[in-house]
Amino acid sequence: MMFVKLGIDVFLETQVEEVRGKRIGLLTNQTGVSASLDSTIRLFHEHPDIHLTALFAPEHGLLTNKKEGEKFGDSRHPKAGVPVFSLYGETKRPTDEMMEKVDVVVMDIQDIGARYYTYIYTMAYMMEACARKGKRMIVLDRPNPIGGTAVVGNRIAPDFTSFVGLYPIPNRHGMTIGELASYFNEAFAIKCPLTVVEMQGWKRDNLLPDLNLPWVPPSPNVTSLDMMLLYPGTCLLEGLNLSEGRGTTQPFEILGAPFIDGERLQDAVNELGLKHVKARSTVFTPTYQKYAGEMCQGIQLHVLDRRKIEPVRTMVQVLDVLFKLYPYDISFLEYGSLKHPMFDLLAGSSTLRNGLRIGDPVGYIEECVEGTKEFVADRERYLRYR
Repeated sequence: MMFVKLGIDVFLETQVEEVRGKRIGLLTNQTGVSASLDSTIRLFHEHPDIHLTALFAPEHGLLTNKKEGEKFGDSRHPKAGVPVFSLYGETKRPTDEMMEKVDVVVMDIQDIGARYYTYIYTMAYMMEACARKGKRMIVLDRPNPIGGTAVVGNRIAPDFTSFVGLYPIPNRHGMTIGELASYFNEAFAIKCPLTVVEMQGWKRDNLLPDLNLPWVPPSPNVTSLDMMLLYPGTCLLEGLNLSEGRGTTQPFEILGAPFIDGERLQDAVNELGLKHVKARSTVFTPTYQKYAGEMCQGIQLHVLDRRKIEPVRTMVQVLDVLFKLYPYDISFLEYGSLKHPMFDLLAGSSTLRNGLRIGDPVGYIEECVEGTKEFVADRERYLRYR
């Protein structure tokens, strides 16, 4: 068991003096806690040398109780008495008016290691705002719960960037939120006055169970380590008329639809001889989202080896089976406000969608192999832990 000191704990022990007399804005949610589970908001509000003047809330809200995609407005924190600015409402980018309330922005939020997860892009937008207004930003680092060694996925094609993929990082990036901040800041010329407060004791090969730390779920559908390990692959389901398990207790571990025969799908997937994952037929009824209130058949993907799982390759193979079994039932979701299908924005290009349509997704696997190789080389200079 590793004993890791979080960025928030290091900051409070050694760096508070650097913000004395400054107006502090805190970008956080309920994952912003010390190793002893004390809220970062409360720690800042009650600290005699920290002048907390504003809070900023990303997707899912300050309490992480909002559903995915659910917009919310500004409010006021009932205990701290400061404004809470929504960065998932009328705007995802901090406005000049918001930034006038602060001299320094501190960020303390838990990420889960996948490029679709929007907190890292809220961080990037905040860094842009700090660069624009000449404000300093401090990122309090936290572990990547699915580790920092495994990297897999393609790099987003230039025309396919979005809020689920703002920069060309792989589906599973293997970096901490502090490392990503440094990478975004330099590689994409944000040029924000940035400080990353590093953790102490974290190693790149650590998974969540290796750490002597409590865990606070960063959003309603982050339910387990296995869910997070599968998510770099199973999140692709969000772009299809298949349930990814939202509205159940096992989102992103199960998948299905009313038109699927669970046992047939289970057998076809297991015939692939997938490494480190096995499919089991299941039945579920989502309480919201796709097929709410309808019984769905499908499969649960059981992780057999947490350190060797290949979530993207696994999901591509599962999708290939699904499209061959149900070619006339499965469809790609279209949103009129988006330039590309949501599936393509998640996949980072149109390669996978086109490959699935012709029954040959190998092109996407090749794209991922090349993208992973490029990114591993690019990220090396920004890694802070070994």
